[in-house]
Amino acid sequence: MGIIGAGPAGLVTAAVLGQAGIDHVVLERQTREHIEQRARAGLLEHRTVEYLRSRGLAGRLVAEGRRAGWSDFRMTGSRMRLDYETLTGGLRHWVYPQHLLVRDLCDELAAAGRAPLFSHPVREVNGLTGPTPRIVCDDVEIDCDFVIGCDGYRGIARTLVPSGPNSPQDAAVRYPYETLTMLAEVDVPAEGVLYAITEDGFAGMMPRTPRISRFHLQIPHGDTPGDWPASRIRERLARRLADSGTGAPKIGAVTEVRTLLMRSHIAGSLRHGRLLLAGDAAHILTPFGGKGANLAIADVADLTRALIAHYRHGADHELDTYSDRRMREIWQVQEFSHRLLQLVMLPAGISTPAERRFALGLKRTVVERITQGHEAVAFAHDYVGSGTRRCRSAVAELG
Repeated sequence: MGIIGAGPAGLVTAAVLGQAGIDHVVLERQTREHIEQRARAGLLEHRTVEYLRSRGLAGRLVAEGRRAGWSDFRMTGSRMRLDYETLTGGLRHWVYPQHLLVRDLCDELAAAGRAPLFSHPVREVNGLTGPTPRIVCDDVEIDCDFVIGCDGYRGIARTLVPSGPNSPQDAAVRYPYETLTMLAEVDVPAEGVLYAITEDGFAGMMPRTPRISRFHLQIPHGDTPGDWPASRIRERLARRLADSGTGAPKIGAVTEVRTLLMRSHIAGSLRHGRLLLAGDAAHILTPFGGKGANLAIADVADLTRALIAHYRHGADHELDTYSDRRMREIWQVQEFSHRLLQLVMLPAGISTPAERRFALGLKRTVVERITQGHEAVAFAHDYVGSGTRRCRSAVAELG
C-alpha cells in the first residue's frame, strides 16, 4: 500500500492498516519537523476521538487534551449560548491541536517500525488502471496494490483523477468573504468557541491551548496581512468580541497572521482505478464548524474498513462503493459548514445602517432557533459530531 501524505488522514490510514497486518509505506514531501509545527485545526469531534480510542491512537490526546461543551454567539451586546453538551446528553469536543495529533501518530508509526519517509515528494504515479501502480520519488520507486492519496488540495494525488467531459466533475465555490486568521496569546483560556456577529463584521475565537487561541477576523476584500499590524488586530478583535457583561480576553503576542480565502471544493470522484482519495485531497471546507480534520478521519475509517475487507475476505463491494458512499457525508458536512459560514459573516454589498440592521436581525432569529429553539438539538448533534457508526465498525473489523 502506498500512502501519499503524512497529515492526519495518511497517518491514521497507515496506523490502522498496520494494525491489520497490511504492508504499507507513507511518503511525505515535507520534513517531520515541518509537519509537526504546522498550526491547523484544534477541535476533534466526539466520534473522531471515539474512533481513535478504539484503535489505541488517542492515549496522549485523552491525557493532555481539554474538553469543550459550548459555543457562544455574540450579537449587539448579548450572548446566546449553544450548550451542545447538554443538548446532546453529555457529548463534547476535544481541544487538541492538529500538529500534536500528527506528532502522536508519527510516534506510533515509528514505534511499529513503519515511520513515514519524510522529504520524499512524489514526482509521478504510473499504472493506476493496472494491477500494480508505481509511485516514483527522486530516490525510490514503490510498486503497490493501491495508492491512497492524502496529500491535500495542492498535492499530486487529486490531479491524477481524470477531469475530462466524460468524467465526474469537481464541485467548487469561492465565497465572497475574506478573513484574517492568526494565533495569539490570551490572558485566560478559551473554554469554548466564540462567534461575534457585528455590524463591523465577523470575529471568532477558537480554543487551542490554555495560553493560545486561534482568531478569525472578517476583513475587506483585497486587504493583506500588511494592512493589519498587531495593534490594529488587537483593537478590532477587542471591539468585535467585547461583550456588555464580560469583556473580551486580553490579547498578547500575535503570530502566524495570514489571509484565508473562504472556499470549498469536492472532487468529482474519490477513486480512479487503484487510486483512492481521502481528506483534503478529496474535499476542502471552510474552517467554520471545525470539520476538516474530522471529515478526513471519517474518510479513513470508511476506506480502511473497505481495504481490510478486500485483503481478508476478497470482498470488493466496500471499495467499489467507497466514493459514492463518502459523497453523501461529504455533502452533508459541506452544507453544515456553508450554513454556519453564511450565518456569521456580514454579507458582501451591505452599505447602509438599515441594511446592516436588517441582516443582523435575520441572523439573530437563526441564532435563537439553533441555540434555544426547535432546531437546537439537531444542530448540536451536527456540531459536536455525535455519530457512533464508525466506532462500532472499527471494533468489529479487528476480529
